Amino acid sequence: MSLLNRISNAWNAFLKKESPKDWLDRGVTSTFRPDSMGMVNFSRSQSLITPIYNRISMDVADVPIKHVRVDPTDDRFIEEIHDEVNDCLTLSANLDQTGRAFIQDLIFSMFDEGVVAILPVETDKDPEDHDGIKISNWRCGRIEMWAPGSVKIYAYNELTGQKQSVWMKKEAVAIIQNPFYDVMNAPNSVLQRLLHKMALLDKIDNDSATGKLDLIIQLPYTVRSKSRMEQARMRRSEIIQQLTEQKYGIAYTDGTEKITQLNRPIENNLPKQIEDLWKQLYDNLYMSPEILNGTANEQTMTNYYTRVIVPCLDAIIDELNRKFLSKTARSQGQRFRYYRNYFKLVPVEKMADIADKFTRNEIMSSNEIRQIVGLPPVNTQEAEELRNKNLNRSDQEIPPMAPTGEMLPEEAPQYEPPAPDDGYSDDDYGFH
Repeated sequence: MSLLNRISNAWNAFLKKESPKDWLDRGVTSTFRPDSMGMVNFSRSQSLITPIYNRISMDVADVPIKHVRVDPTDDRFIEEIHDEVNDCLTLSANLDQTGRAFIQDLIFSMFDEGVVAILPVETDKDPEDHDGIKISNWRCGRIEMWAPGSVKIYAYNELTGQKQSVWMKKEAVAIIQNPFYDVMNAPNSVLQRLLHKMALLDKIDNDSATGKLDLIIQLPYTVRSKSRMEQARMRRSEIIQQLTEQKYGIAYTDGTEKITQLNRPIENNLPKQIEDLWKQLYDNLYMSPEILNGTANEQTMTNYYTRVIVPCLDAIIDELNRKFLSKTARSQGQRFRYYRNYFKLVPVEKMADIADKFTRNEIMSSNEIRQIVGLPPVNTQEAEELRNKNLNRSDQEIPPMAPTGEMLPEEAPQYEPPAPDDGYSDDDYGFH
């Protein structure tokens, strides 16, 4: 492109001109992201649970979910189907979210709500009247009301820029329930009891930090009569006025008056109960504090992925296969599958030993191993072969050699050297 064309076609985001019509076409605006589900009743006690929600949702979203084709007989993977719904899972779920951000929002909302819905927004046919629809846009929604055959879903409408409710048939939406519902969302579950105890502890902390002095003033006279009681109230008001009006909060009293201060630490068993509930929650979720701070060993992480991440992934793909794939598509081998990268938990010092075992036992090729460790592939035939490179090739595997020592092409006939001429015929040797 010439310099003149570059100057004439150049564009700067901060130099573009906007008309009043552009402001009207934008629709509803807000200072925060309106499409995110987030927590419904976010409080200070729930903020302590947010790291658990966030860590699990990030780990679930890190495992890719794809629309694939498998062999209907033995359920073996054949190929990845590159269609609209696969793009929703791997590339772009909607106008505001990528596929990974959508799964993370889905899991986070599922933990907070207990059950969420995947609402197909843009499809090629009406999902309530047809099977085997093609979905090009979907949203995570909150279920507000339940009916025998339908649900009321509260989700974000990107056309209006606001969240709104819509009734949908149950067979047209994917309804995903938290696998740990009895632990996290049930009325008397461990997590709900923990949140209640932490809210009580926060209330006690607020009461103790409100600036109250909690003083008892002993006057040099009895206050049983009404006149003495009125005099005591006036005396109390005078002391309060002295404390509030003075810069340093200093007041004076009579020498015969005695002041007793009551604000002392309140002893209760709430901290011990909260500590026990935290431990019980970690045990029921098969987690540990080391998982959150990144110091967990390989065995702990493997148990965490098996007990926590896999059930969440199974809950998603089971509902996707049930609702968004018709019976004909399932008979043709179409499935939603997730594929974990098991090498992410392998330490660097063990990678060489694993690579040797996988290539020696003809499980993976050299280029596949190089792709896992982040190296570019090697453009050689040996790097693509599933062969134990510690063993020499057999005579059947060695390509034929030309007289000059070069390998013959595979389509060329095998070279046979001529027999030595010793002056005798085949009949002389007894060959017929």
